[in-house]
Amino acid sequence: MQQDETNTGRFSGESRREAKRRAAAAKRQRRRRVLKWTAGTGALVMVAGCGGAYYLYQHFNSNLTSVKVQLGNEEERPKAAGDALNILVIGTDSRQGLGREYGDEGSTGHADTTLLFHVAKDRSNATVVSIPRDLMVPIPECQNDKGRKIPGTARDMFNTSLGQGGRDAGCTWKTVEKLTGIRVDHFVQVDFEAVKTLSTAVGGVEVCAAKDIDDKDSHLKMAKGRHVVQGEEALAFVRTRHAVGFGGDLTRIPLQQQFISSMIRKIKSDDTLTSPSKLYQLADAATKALTVDSGIGSVDKLKNLAQDISKVDTKNITFTTVPVLDDPSDKDRLILRQPDAGQVFSMIAGDRSLTETAASAASAAPAAPPEASAAPSTTAPAVDAKGVQVTVRNGSGTRGQSGPTVEKLKGKGFAKAAVGPDAPPAATTTVSHPAGQEAEAAALAAALGLPADAVKPNPKAGPKDPLLVVLGKDVLTAPAQQPTEAPKDLQRVQADDVDVCAK
Repeated sequence: MQQDETNTGRFSGESRREAKRRAAAAKRQRRRRVLKWTAGTGALVMVAGCGGAYYLYQHFNSNLTSVKVQLGNEEERPKAAGDALNILVIGTDSRQGLGREYGDEGSTGHADTTLLFHVAKDRSNATVVSIPRDLMVPIPECQNDKGRKIPGTARDMFNTSLGQGGRDAGCTWKTVEKLTGIRVDHFVQVDFEAVKTLSTAVGGVEVCAAKDIDDKDSHLKMAKGRHVVQGEEALAFVRTRHAVGFGGDLTRIPLQQQFISSMIRKIKSDDTLTSPSKLYQLADAATKALTVDSGIGSVDKLKNLAQDISKVDTKNITFTTVPVLDDPSDKDRLILRQPDAGQVFSMIAGDRSLTETAASAASAAPAAPPEASAAPSTTAPAVDAKGVQVTVRNGSGTRGQSGPTVEKLKGKGFAKAAVGPDAPPAATTTVSHPAGQEAEAAALAAALGLPADAVKPNPKAGPKDPLLVVLGKDVLTAPAQQPTEAPKDLQRVQADDVDVCAK
């Protein structure tokens, strides 16, 4: 009987241990669920969180502010990025309600800090490009969410794409697409308060100064070395420019990149992800701090976006600044440094990484020809190209596109290719053919790098009529050659580099 009691006690103890084990496993599972809701990080923290309870869901949803952007004619926009993600992060310098200590009291705010956050289609890497506020660019006509049309300007500072004359984030979105040729999927807008509340919610962000900093404009006074900043001091750090580097916006940008990288590391750390109080504070602060487009204007949608971003390893996130030069007509302004700027934009549009990862190395083979807009057609059938008659008509809406295409076709053996009259506007490039010339049309499409579904029969064509290529607007959005390497002297900050210091 005593032995039975001992066994009973032992089994009871094992049951208690098993219960504890199951409870610990359940806790880890809940933690993983919470991580999925909050681990998505982007510039100035694109993050969403919800504890699962309905009242919390409603609370966080009511925190969010969303804007319905007006982007105009869909055919005039760059090609869709497919499974890649391009998120525009806009830091506004709005001083509304902040008092005189920040200067320019009551300002509605311009695009003071702007980053284009590109997440690769395989989620192996991300590239974050800073666009300087002082860059001189054309700003297109736009329409804000109130339905008001705002005239464009042929040449103005980039930061006036927001706030000037009633422009909203949709106007900045449109300006970036026109400037870069990269299609933007979503935007996230944050202000001064966001920097303060988010840095506080995570318990501070570690930054580094390579020298003593005393900036009377940003109110940052910091000794050389490492510091954990939050609230007002965090805001002062990201605003500092007069006491570092050459004293301009280009030397402030690396400070912001350092700060954002450190915040991403902090959010992804166990110190944050295992603390229910920090997770709540972060989710509450983030949803209050963000203004987003209506496409991600709910906690569910923002959460899905966050999950996608969280798949990228911190070590594979590269920050850079678009290559620029001093404006010859105004030393306080900037212009794009070409061809380097175009090279960076083309790499992003072509989903080429600035980070060397196994996935990006595997994809370093030459890109598809510029005319390709989808999966290329199959291997060209064996046809005698030199005997095939081809007429190329320009429907792109931009003069001078037919000649180079004809020369390209001649270089690939289509000796009888010729320029025809302009065609009505077309969105995409097509090949049409008379009956019986299916193989020749497929070979022509393959030579142009077009997808198989670009080939169509032409029932009106006679048996002796030529194949017809109609060039669409898609020929204008692709670079002449997809670069596989970045410019040699491109400024970079890796998100996992803890040794970056403000100089």
